[in-house]
Amino acid sequence: MTIETAEQARRLGKVAVLLGGRAAEREVSLKSGTAVLEALLRCGVSAQPLDPAEHGLETLISEGFDRAFIVLHGRGGEDGQIQGALETMGIPYTGSGVMGSAIGMDKFRTKLVWTGAGLPTADSVVLKVPEDLAAAEALGFPLMIKPVHEGSSIGMARVETADGLEQAWRAAAEFDALVLAERWIQGAELTCAVLGREALPMIRLETPNSFYDYDAKYQAATTRYHCPSGLDESLEQKLRQLAVDAFEVVGASGWGRVDMMLDASDRPYLLEVNTVPGMTDHSLVPMAARAAGIDFDALVMRILETSL
Repeated sequence: MTIETAEQARRLGKVAVLLGGRAAEREVSLKSGTAVLEALLRCGVSAQPLDPAEHGLETLISEGFDRAFIVLHGRGGEDGQIQGALETMGIPYTGSGVMGSAIGMDKFRTKLVWTGAGLPTADSVVLKVPEDLAAAEALGFPLMIKPVHEGSSIGMARVETADGLEQAWRAAAEFDALVLAERWIQGAELTCAVLGREALPMIRLETPNSFYDYDAKYQAATTRYHCPSGLDESLEQKLRQLAVDAFEVVGASGWGRVDMMLDASDRPYLLEVNTVPGMTDHSLVPMAARAAGIDFDALVMRILETSL
């Protein structure tokens, strides 16, 4: 450890790595949090894990933590709730604030904000009751069905028929009272990590699955990640700027990821914002960082610096 690194670790103080939680993405969060914790310890940071599902947040004060590294995916951790609690307690934390987290976690309201700002996103409708299915059918098949407030592709499905639509809606509604039906975009699936106000190299995703689902993200060995993306350089630069614009217009900050699709004519369509992306061995932000010459430990330290 260099003198500079030791001084940085001292300045950051005692760090709580918030991981686990009670959301559907708990298992992914535990893996992400463990990877982050190990990186912080390697860098000489005084860091300890804290699972809000097992310990009350008052532990942060009683045990003298100086700041929190949030690695809670999904509800309770990525939707502004934990951010609001930390604000009230006066404890600095990584990543987006209350508003950016809350909007970013809500796929429907994120799309409303993007549309209002003139940014491109696929047509969609919200499904609450069976009568809403007709509006979804009017978008045309195929459709992507997704819970409004879940991540990691939980509850998502591609549907081709009216019968499949109702089945997919009911399955997604098991996770969320609000379900989004979105017009399917056929083309390249892309993601862009944002670190500070910088867009990292884009990743183009290929999977034999019907889309980049939970299996493709965390379990399958058949998913291919292209970074460099293979896109024309001028197109990639435009898309990276679009990602930064999309990230900032919802109020997100610090670090995160923006997902999008390209259609056959290379027109982009924004999909969603992730304000606490995965940090596992399959995760995309560390992959993009490596392509930019930033190793995992350096990435984790740069994210921790956002708490300053």
